[in-house]
Amino acid sequence: MYVRPAAAAAAAFLGFTLTLLGGTASYAATGPGSATGTGTGTGTGTGTGAGRAALGGPVVYAHRGASAYAPENTLDAIDLAMQMGFDWVENDVQRTKDGVLVVIHDDTLARTTDVEQRFPDRAPWKVKDFTWAEISVLDAGSWFGGEYAGASVPSLRQYLDRVQRNRQRLLLEIKKPELYPGIEEQTLKVLDDAGWLDARHVAQRLVVQSFSADSVRIVHGLRPDLVTAFLGTPTVADLPRYAEFTDRINPWHTTISADWVSAVHGLRGAHGKAMEVDTWIVDDAATARKVQAMGVDGIITNAPDVVQDAVGGF
Repeated sequence: MYVRPAAAAAAAFLGFTLTLLGGTASYAATGPGSATGTGTGTGTGTGTGAGRAALGGPVVYAHRGASAYAPENTLDAIDLAMQMGFDWVENDVQRTKDGVLVVIHDDTLARTTDVEQRFPDRAPWKVKDFTWAEISVLDAGSWFGGEYAGASVPSLRQYLDRVQRNRQRLLLEIKKPELYPGIEEQTLKVLDDAGWLDARHVAQRLVVQSFSADSVRIVHGLRPDLVTAFLGTPTVADLPRYAEFTDRINPWHTTISADWVSAVHGLRGAHGKAMEVDTWIVDDAATARKVQAMGVDGIITNAPDVVQDAVGGF
């Protein structure tokens, strides 16, 4: 297990707990089954459905970067994931008041930045109520630990450039699209401008997902070549409807069984391949082994080293 200072560990735990208590937890990630690893990660993703797991364990995704050990959704967190040997990273995308896409999980800035100190009269400190200039000067690292003081909330373009520099691969979550009309089109434009919609990235290095089925459907309609994922646990009876516009069904680990995973694998998704399952959020060895036994294709985790050690993932 990667070792970090005790203060940072406590801060990470508190941040995670607050997210759950606030009812805003939305953990997820996934990656294209046909990907051939080109970065510094721990292996090569190949195949579809249960075939990926058979190659050496489920694919391991660094949730918001290596967020057990560095402040979530920051460049520090994805750099650390790269240094630890994990090339798949997950992030969350929202939009500022002046239309800049930024990488942050909550729709408020309060939990993971010093916005309350800098702008005390702007409660409830919603991302959509602040400009990019205001957000870009916030400290997004001190809440986690003093060694990360001064870390910032990255724009999506900054984040993409860093993932590219690190030769990593990306699960991009469109967060709360109901708050940001047109965010699907805008996200695709930023991806395109950053060089992420060429054939190689689309085939090997990018997945777009959301908890909103409508949002996933919009992305699929705009770019049918993209691998997409729906976050949630539809009933077996409803799965065929999702297969029309998505390739993955990514559920919370407590909501699934081996039979449900098998039902997903039994369907062909939007690209004609067996659908896949990447489950979230798993941070301990016992749970990792439990979902591995269910046949999941990937595990999304804040502690990718713990999960990899448990399941032999790549």
